[in-house]
Amino acid sequence: MCQTDPVSPLRSLSYIKIFNVGNRYLVNLVQDHIQSRIVYYLMNIHVTPRCIYLSRHGESELNLVGRIGGDSGLSTRGAKYANALGKYMSGQNIKDLKVWTSHMKRTIQTAEALGVPYEQWKALNEIDAGVCEEMMYEEIQENFPEEFALRDQDKYRYRYPKGESYEDLVHRLEPVIMELERQENVLVICHQAVMRCLLAYFLDKSASELPYLKCPLHTVLKLTPVAYGCKVESVYLNIEAVNTHRDRPEVGLTPQHYFIVQLYNDNKALTYLLTEEPIRG
Repeated sequence: MCQTDPVSPLRSLSYIKIFNVGNRYLVNLVQDHIQSRIVYYLMNIHVTPRCIYLSRHGESELNLVGRIGGDSGLSTRGAKYANALGKYMSGQNIKDLKVWTSHMKRTIQTAEALGVPYEQWKALNEIDAGVCEEMMYEEIQENFPEEFALRDQDKYRYRYPKGESYEDLVHRLEPVIMELERQENVLVICHQAVMRCLLAYFLDKSASELPYLKCPLHTVLKLTPVAYGCKVESVYLNIEAVNTHRDRPEVGLTPQHYFIVQLYNDNKALTYLLTEEPIRG
């Protein structure tokens, strides 16, 4: 029975039919927001051979002193990396390469060294650390011990006071990911948390793995989509930089350690910082 036949049972179903790997689409009975998003996604992906290059900005002045966030410029070594990145990308011989940056100074300065046009995305800005912006981790632990412990308990869902969580960041990056699926060769110059989210999407990493993916400074990750996955090539451009990675902490639940119990009531989290024996039962 032909699916265009008025009495065809397919006419009562929601579906999208793709012809010749995206040459033509047939969409029927899209009924809600989720279905429309799926249709949009499927109509924008393609199988054209391409590479996506992910790079953090060059080392920044705040990176040098161990402070998170902020909007500082590049350090001397960061500027050297920007030049090295330009030479590396020129050597890739990519026609019509697109370059995307955040709105932050350190990514823009990195892109300017390439000598090619670039597009700024506010969605690519680093995770907002709220009241902890431009602080060192040691200062956060000293001034906000409960917040520091909460973040170690669930780094993906933890939201900085007046800031964002990784979960928030994933939602913010959805339009970027959709557009990356539509494009061919793109260089994304971004930030550590942002790069982790993009990498987790293409490598199908879990929410618990995402916040601890290693995305070092002065290293390009070249992603090549292949059948059922993505091939990753890590290219270190031989410019030294500080290490900003913080390993997953070992959370001990002994009487000597702080631990967090979160109680949820009416969608409001009541947080207790305890120093006694864990609650049983």
